[in-house]
Amino acid sequence: MSLTNHPIDRLGQIEQAREHLFQGRSGPLASHETGSGVSPWVAQSWQRCLAMGLHPTQAVGFDAISAQHMRRVQEASRPLVQAAQPVLIDLARAIADIRYFAILTNAEGIVVDVHGPVDRQDRRADAIARVGVDLSEKAIGTTAISAALSELQPVWLHRGEHFFQATGVYSCAGAPVFGPDGWCAGMLDLTGIESQERPALKHLVRRSARSIENSWLLSTAHSLVLRLNWPGNQPGDDSDGLITLGPDGHILGANPSARQMLSLSPFELNEPLHASDVFASAWENLFDSAARNGQATVPTQELPLWSGLRLQAQAWLASTTAHAFSAARSGSSANRVQSTPQTPVLSKGLKDAQTEMIRAAVHQARGNVAEAARALGISRATVYRKLGSPKA
Repeated sequence: MSLTNHPIDRLGQIEQAREHLFQGRSGPLASHETGSGVSPWVAQSWQRCLAMGLHPTQAVGFDAISAQHMRRVQEASRPLVQAAQPVLIDLARAIADIRYFAILTNAEGIVVDVHGPVDRQDRRADAIARVGVDLSEKAIGTTAISAALSELQPVWLHRGEHFFQATGVYSCAGAPVFGPDGWCAGMLDLTGIESQERPALKHLVRRSARSIENSWLLSTAHSLVLRLNWPGNQPGDDSDGLITLGPDGHILGANPSARQMLSLSPFELNEPLHASDVFASAWENLFDSAARNGQATVPTQELPLWSGLRLQAQAWLASTTAHAFSAARSGSSANRVQSTPQTPVLSKGLKDAQTEMIRAAVHQARGNVAEAARALGISRATVYRKLGSPKA
């Protein structure tokens, strides 16, 4: 069904779904009862709001958090806001003619930045487009903001799909924003008031969120950047994975695409992950190749994974880290740049696959670790480390 060609039908379907839930809410809403008007996750959010004691006809305060709380939020959200600034400026120009505006929140739904044509004379716009306002589900019910934060995927929410009648004037597209550590740090929202349905904005907000994530990742301290994609794809598009490495080969950060390609979980404390845990080749070669190629032209190379798959990659050095990498390679702890304490978790299945592959190579080499390491393209130290055996 074309949503843009049948706006009256769409609003009628939403209203029908609301009547099913709000007028007869003795039990859970069956999926078939929502019709095609709302998605299951919208109905689930409505159910959560009802369980919290909220009622769709009650007034919405759009309350701001305390000044002390806001200072803590602003400090914690500083990297997110800084990374988002250039993206939000461009985004505001893109949506200016349709009178939508952009809202950036933290992971709790607190507004940390606003960009775009906000009509401050319209209380409906001014109420939500203020830094410090709590736009979480518990505060203002079902919204694209609360939906994106709970579903962790891009969403589109139109008029009556919002829980409260008072928020039924809004149409919103939202997408979560993930930090370099892999955890959701906030969300990006595009909102219009009494607007026609524009589900295409879900694509725009998703692309903008990805730009914020990449900008944030590349702004953090690192020694090497790897741009990843599957063979046959041209590097440089929205599907590229990005990871950053420290001079000792530890993975410092990754965008969501890279995490999906490499099966990386969000960072956890005290569980460092090294490039050799992911790539079935000598990690030092990535730095050597980037140093030889310089910054002007970055060739594509294939990288084998321990899973048996292969990725294509481009590698380039951060301009100020060549000396630090040399120091790390030579074992000089005085000049070594330390990795952050938060590092991603490698899935147990992938770890087991790596170990089995190394054991098989050692067995095939009849116990000759040096020969097995050469066959795998890794160092002897990595073989010993993976097998948990002391060096001979």
